[in-house]
Amino acid sequence: MNKNIKIDGKILPRSNEILTDKAIEFINEIHAQFNSKRIDLLNERKKRQKSIDGGAKLDFLAETQKIRDGKWKIKNIPDDLLKRQVEITGPPIPKKMFISALNSGADCYMTDFEDSLTPTFNNIIQGQLNLKDAINRKIDFKDPESKKEYKLNNKTAVLIVRPRGLHLDEKHVKINNERVSGTFFDLGLALFHNAKKLIENGSGPYFYLPKLEHYLECRLLDEIITFCEKKLGLELGAVKVTVLIETINAVFQMDEFLWELKNHIVGLNAGRWDYLFSYQKVYRNTQKVILPDRSKVNMFVPFMSNYNKLLVDTCHRRGAFGMGGMSAQVIAKANPREINEKALAGVKKDKERELKQGNDGAWVAHPSLVEPVRNIFEKNFEGSNQLNKFNNEKINRRDLLDEPKIENEITEQGVRENINEGIEYMAFWMIGTGCCVVNYLMADAATCEVSRAQLWIWLKYKVKLNDGRTIDEKLIDKLIEEELNKISKKFTTWKEKTGDKSLDNVSFENAAKIFKKMITKENFDDFLTLPLYEKI
Repeated sequence: MNKNIKIDGKILPRSNEILTDKAIEFINEIHAQFNSKRIDLLNERKKRQKSIDGGAKLDFLAETQKIRDGKWKIKNIPDDLLKRQVEITGPPIPKKMFISALNSGADCYMTDFEDSLTPTFNNIIQGQLNLKDAINRKIDFKDPESKKEYKLNNKTAVLIVRPRGLHLDEKHVKINNERVSGTFFDLGLALFHNAKKLIENGSGPYFYLPKLEHYLECRLLDEIITFCEKKLGLELGAVKVTVLIETINAVFQMDEFLWELKNHIVGLNAGRWDYLFSYQKVYRNTQKVILPDRSKVNMFVPFMSNYNKLLVDTCHRRGAFGMGGMSAQVIAKANPREINEKALAGVKKDKERELKQGNDGAWVAHPSLVEPVRNIFEKNFEGSNQLNKFNNEKINRRDLLDEPKIENEITEQGVRENINEGIEYMAFWMIGTGCCVVNYLMADAATCEVSRAQLWIWLKYKVKLNDGRTIDEKLIDKLIEEELNKISKKFTTWKEKTGDKSLDNVSFENAAKIFKKMITKENFDDFLTLPLYEKI
């Protein structure tokens, strides 16, 4: 191996199958060619934020008017991506979950190395192994307790990989003492080991690209993908991507995103939770983002609904898919009946909205929702998608930024729910579990970010609750203590009842301290995963 490359992560028994000399040299070439551009673009993000803090307005770009006005379309959509009515999402580990997602009956499975995965080196490498094994149909698992065997069905969901965003590093791999980009590492390894096999299987190397803020970032990724295609001997356009529109900056540049990636892109996705987080993060130094309780800021709120409608129309005009967002509800046998009924009703209402607004499909977080969501789309689509459907609404800048009114809409319960999710999610993240169920909803980094941002903003502006009390640090301390006690009791009872040893290393107390620091510190962390990553 190149002596300038150092790997200091924990080495698994099969790590050598992923971390081969040739694979690492491939990552090295991507790093050498593109890392300085990545750093420059991340610095540009900071400059834009300073500009917005100083009063600059987000708007559609004058410099790219010709792209928006032009009559052009994306290159093509592969046959196995023409039907994406239901996509299931989840981390690439554990193996049982990975196999279950592929067998879930969903059209596609987005295996996620980002928001739903704690990026320990062990998790990342095991995820790559699961990916490679599944593509080669060599993956199986036998549950040691239930003795149930998990094997791939003859027909499985189409695999789509979400690598980490451009802002995330892989600290266990350094080249010339520089950390490798998480994007380069995840994308590069997935391509190197699997691209040709996927094409041989009649599919292809497909990716979801997260957290992009500017069309120049799309240009960088297009250059990286083209570079990889040439290095691996693939045809131009063999790699296909869907970009998540999950930053408030990106919603004003959707045509530009499609243009920059037109040889590789097949659609955009309304990443609702990160979008809501980004809206608050970007405008955190203005009082316009004092939003109601999180549960009230759904996709029926005008500025969120307008974002999805504009996404659909932009995509369909260019021959690309406009994918809907994730339903976080979880239907489980252990849930009270009324909880499951409420969850199904919520999912039905949301997906019927997406159907009406022209989305070509949507995400679910749990296999139990695949069939209900498929029924909504399949029964109402004339074909596999809705590429010919448009909302035909003129959506302007103000429509995308028209915040909801907050009179009497911020409650103690809303504060408690945000605190509860912050403590529970961070506690599990710290032991390597990047997604978990909190209050009958699937929580990942994106949903936790919404909770964190709301609390930080409510504290900053000393917002009043609907009962007249001010949200200040004293109230937050009281509610954190009460929620921490509830959480501790709940999991102590669960542990005694089930003997679940996976909870032995969970520290809710430590998570509460970290979360409290994050929501009360003067300078807002851009992403909670950045400081947390340094602690694992």
